Amino acid sequence: MIQVREYAKLTSKREGTPNLDLGFVSEATLSWLWELQQSQKGKLLREIGRHSVQLGSYVGYLQSPSGESIEVLPKTQRHMPSQLEVSENQQLLRDMLAVSLQLKPLEAGVASLQRLHTPLHEWIFTQYLDHLSQLVCRGLRFDYQRVEEESRFIRGRLDQTRQSRQTPDKATKFHIQHDVYSPQRIENRLLKTALDYTLNLTRDPDNWRLANELAHQLIELTPIRNPLAELPKWQSGKLMQYYDEVKPWCQLILEKLNPSFQQGSHRGIALLFPMERLFENYVAHCLGRQLAPHTRLRTQVCDKYLVKHTPASTTSEHSWFQLKPDLLLETRFSNPSVTVMDTKWKLVDSQRASGDAKYNLSQSDMYQLYAYGQRYMGGYGHMALIFPAHSDFQEPLPRFSFSEQLHLWALPFDLKRRQLVSGEWQNYFPELKGTLQQAV
Repeated sequence: MIQVREYAKLTSKREGTPNLDLGFVSEATLSWLWELQQSQKGKLLREIGRHSVQLGSYVGYLQSPSGESIEVLPKTQRHMPSQLEVSENQQLLRDMLAVSLQLKPLEAGVASLQRLHTPLHEWIFTQYLDHLSQLVCRGLRFDYQRVEEESRFIRGRLDQTRQSRQTPDKATKFHIQHDVYSPQRIENRLLKTALDYTLNLTRDPDNWRLANELAHQLIELTPIRNPLAELPKWQSGKLMQYYDEVKPWCQLILEKLNPSFQQGSHRGIALLFPMERLFENYVAHCLGRQLAPHTRLRTQVCDKYLVKHTPASTTSEHSWFQLKPDLLLETRFSNPSVTVMDTKWKLVDSQRASGDAKYNLSQSDMYQLYAYGQRYMGGYGHMALIFPAHSDFQEPLPRFSFSEQLHLWALPFDLKRRQLVSGEWQNYFPELKGTLQQAV
């Protein structure tokens, strides 16, 4: 398996030493990657030569039709990471996926440590099989299924309409309708379909052994030909409560590992996730556990617009250019307040403080935060722009000021400790101040 990280170069020319920033693939895999790029409207990678492509800010697992496997890890530091740091990045990716997709992994001490170096998709298979095994031990949910058939005996209800049309040569047969108490529920059939995918795709001996055992136990269940169309029919409720833990894993396998989910005739696995969204969800999850009383954290708020406009062809006023900050802190004290917080998955360099480098900050991000501050905070208060902490960004940057009333803090988020790095900024964020100091 080829192991790389974000923005790595994949090439079919065997020049240099492979590492996390350079991976060697076959021409067939390179062509498949380019086809995948076209089907995803140019978001996954970019071409940097006739025989090379560069990955974007997506992480996860790829498997080409030729069998070549590529694991893409987060880029959490500029330098080439050690083997220990690679393992930590693997675990970080799994933690972020669990948070973003609301998964509940089953980890078991030494066994989980032994599986730390397994590829992402095998880890997903392991979690799915463990949850499914627990469900099977507890017992599948049965339901009554309506059966319509032609029989020599009357069972259930006679279908008089069809019976009246019976030809004389079949006068001894009855068209009947009856209910059978069967496990052929949509939920069970979706689980069986995901199990078949797992059994066909896994290369881990333990996963294959457990999947084969479960396949024999569920042999009477009929897989679904088009599972993505049936997923919305999954029922939830009190009687199906113990299905809730296995459902996200089943859905993940059916949506991302379904060999036919990609457009075109080619096959393969493209289990990829945007790192920007994973980081945003991860920060929101961690900060949500560190809030002061009477404070709530909202995500992807879209209450405000940049401008109002009345077109000449109408008399009604329209709001254009929606503003959607990643995080919004709202306090419900006697004097309510709103604080904008945005996340960016980018490696900021605190040493590059010149007017040209500007810490590697983006001018467009500054414009964006200024607009947020004006519309959501009325041009008054302190905002936060959150980046991942790394060796070149371990302390908050000095405060940025848009005006005498509106300020911005660039804060590092410690991925290991799952919290913002403390500093002077805490004096202006009472919603987080006390809890963070206790966490440290």
